[in-house]
Amino acid sequence: MPLLKQAKKKMRHDRRITAFNSKKKIALKKMVKQMRKVPSAKNLTPVFSALDKAVKTHLIHKNKANRLKSRLSKTLSK
Repeated sequence: MPLLKQAKKKMRHDRRITAFNSKKKIALKKMVKQMRKVPSAKNLTPVFSALDKAVKTHLIHKNKANRLKSRLSKTLSK
C-alpha cells in the first residue's frame, strides 16, 4: 500500500481508469465478435470507427486495429 497522499490518489485514479478501459475493451470485443458472426457492410462501419477510437485513446495498438480491420473486411468479401 502506498504511504504518500499523492500515491494513494494515483492508486484510486488508476483503479477508476482501469475499470473504464476494461468496459470499453469488452464492448469492442463484442462488436468484433458480432461482426464475425454476421458479416455485413452495415455492421462494418461502426466497428471500424470503434477500432479507430480505441487507437486514438491508446486502448489498443494501431497495428492490432489495422490487423482486425483487414481480417474483418476479408470475411466480408468472402
